[in-house]
Amino acid sequence: MCLGIPMKIKSIDGFTALCKAKGVERDVSLFMMQEDKLEAGDFIVVHTGYAIQKITAQEAKVAWDLYDLMLKDDV
Repeated sequence: MCLGIPMKIKSIDGFTALCKAKGVERDVSLFMMQEDKLEAGDFIVVHTGYAIQKITAQEAKVAWDLYDLMLKDDV
């Protein structure tokens, strides 16, 4: 199973974005989203180091809520 991780863009330099999620920062390639207008503060879905989709803050929150549920010991 593959999961896309919602992350918030902190800054962009060319086709690389510094992104943050759950206190973790990563450089993410924006190469596959060249046609999209992305800027700091936007939320994206990241898969294997590449941004694959722009999402809303609410969609990112829902995804993280679901991931947190999956990681609970009592599920």
